[in-house]
Amino acid sequence: MKPDYIDIHGHLNFAVFDDDREEVIKRTLDARTFAVSVGTQRDTSRIAVELARAHEGLYAIVGLHPIHTGKSFHDSDELGEGGREFTSRGEPFEYEYYRALAQDPKVVAIGECGLDYFRTEGNDLKVMEDVFRKHIELSLEVGKPLMLHLRNGSGHSAYQDAFSILKSYASGNALAMQCNLHFFAGTIEEAKPFLDAGCTFSFTGVITFARTYDEIIKYLPPESIMAETDAPYVAPEPHRGKRNEPRYVSYVVERLARIRGVPQVTMRVQILENVKRVFGI
Repeated sequence: MKPDYIDIHGHLNFAVFDDDREEVIKRTLDARTFAVSVGTQRDTSRIAVELARAHEGLYAIVGLHPIHTGKSFHDSDELGEGGREFTSRGEPFEYEYYRALAQDPKVVAIGECGLDYFRTEGNDLKVMEDVFRKHIELSLEVGKPLMLHLRNGSGHSAYQDAFSILKSYASGNALAMQCNLHFFAGTIEEAKPFLDAGCTFSFTGVITFARTYDEIIKYLPPESIMAETDAPYVAPEPHRGKRNEPRYVSYVVERLARIRGVPQVTMRVQILENVKRVFGI
């Protein structure tokens, strides 16, 4: 099946989908939508790969989220309630473990990785940077792009700091690997260096009810834009406040088209081309 939509960043591998995961996957595929499940630590990365192997139209990304480099808050949607398999335990980045997962052909990128300055309790920022660098090195070794998680906080720009780190692995203006900036929430000034380096930017259902993203969406060239859900979070209108699903990515694409003043089919086809170019899907 050729998809009409591809959700490049969601979390069907999270505990919140344990009770009805197969039904959600069926609804996704029935809607002619492919989905990429993104790992956030050892267990969720493994499950993302297992799901991708089991279903045509599902893909995986593997990595250690920056908030899990230390003992941070516990999200039951992601990790389950107490006593379940997942714990926010402050994991080390086990390079060989993730390297083995990354060899799978259904794994299309490394991440989500980067810098998160919003929640820093329990996190050593030096450790966070060191783990980010290991993701970069793994991306270079396996030849797959990076899925970046960058979040500003405490008066610091994660975007500026991350770009400086990425540039330390590059020669000239181009970065050493392709990168997508997941759930982009930065300024045009923060976007410019990534854009000049050939990176892409993905947007979530937040754009269906918040106007703060309109300016950057209009500014970016069409070949740099992708759509995601970040399911189970930030469901778009008309499902706001409910658990998000990958099939709702169509609402994100529809809103992107309206903001940019182009037909939805034009936006949809452009995003499919972008996904194929960056992730090979």
